Amino acid sequence: MYSRLVILFSFLFTFSLSAQIQYEEIQSARLGEARQLKIQLPRNYDSNTEKTYPVLVVLDGDYLFEPVAGMTDYYSYWEEMPEVIVVGVIQGDTREDDTLYDEINFLPTETGTSFFEFLGLELMPWLDNKYRTSNFRIAVGHDMTANFMNYYLMKETALFQGYVSLSPDLAPEMDVRLVDQLGKTQQKIFYYLATGTDDIKPLREGTEVLDSQLKLVSNDNLKYYYDNFEGATHYSLVGRAIPKALEDIFSIYKPISKKEYKEVILKLTGSPYDYLVDKYATVKNLFGLDDKIRVNDFTAISKALQKKGDWTGLENLGKLARANYPDTMLGNYYMALSLERRGEPKKAMRMYQNAYLLEEISFLTKDLMLDKADDIKADFGY
Repeated sequence: MYSRLVILFSFLFTFSLSAQIQYEEIQSARLGEARQLKIQLPRNYDSNTEKTYPVLVVLDGDYLFEPVAGMTDYYSYWEEMPEVIVVGVIQGDTREDDTLYDEINFLPTETGTSFFEFLGLELMPWLDNKYRTSNFRIAVGHDMTANFMNYYLMKETALFQGYVSLSPDLAPEMDVRLVDQLGKTQQKIFYYLATGTDDIKPLREGTEVLDSQLKLVSNDNLKYYYDNFEGATHYSLVGRAIPKALEDIFSIYKPISKKEYKEVILKLTGSPYDYLVDKYATVKNLFGLDDKIRVNDFTAISKALQKKGDWTGLENLGKLARANYPDTMLGNYYMALSLERRGEPKKAMRMYQNAYLLEEISFLTKDLMLDKADDIKADFGY
């Protein structure tokens, strides 16, 4: 297992070299010192000047930054998650001071309060001013820092919308506070929790207790995920949890899969067209991303609409395809197919012929458009 993780991290580190990694220093009035940062920008950050990006803040950035940055770059390359800005906060010599909490009320105190304010009042505004950030933010932490990031959930408006908690070293009463806050939050919150069967025993047991309580929380605004990795130690679980956490939190972003198509879309009581529109509206609302709808997703939805005989939905899909890919024949094809199936062959024939003048895309070619038009002409003698 150890050798496989070494190979994986080596691969991801090499892969992430394609992204823009830079080192920054931010002077903090709260901390009374400068704090070092590692920052990875998306591959196309400089060319996509109008695009904004979610932010992943990685605590314990001296050792957690590379596996997180490598995995986000890899997943975003294959569209398994959106491109993000990854920020690693270096804490090698300061993590105990940064995460200090009071022994009576178990809330941040002294240097812990200073670090809490540094992240919320200094680092995040600095990042928002310097980079093109969206409002969706995720915190990643390990043991002490995994506990510490939970304090941001105690505020009326949480600083982060996503939390990746890796084997947290929970403060007393933290489980009760988390259950209370996550049970009543009005924000959409994504919470991922992980341990391993060979994790440090007190941490594993505390994490298991917390999981048993969080599973009982009933709140539509909470998306909760949990993993207990077989054979994983306190350190090796990190390599297994990071990709799983990213998959879970960004699951709505991924292209429509065969499983989603068969188990969700084909079983819808409503129109698959509405499902597609809602999917991308959710991505925009959650992550601040106004991306074009993927051709893959158009193809999946068109097949579902045809299986259901939803020709109005197929026409609407054609109009949507025209808006997303105006220079291609995608929209014309769906609209012509809808007309053909609704018994309007002459209009369908003309629509196919007009598509011939547009750019080819995916499986749609000029020859196919002409063949479709010719078939109608032959059948109806136009």
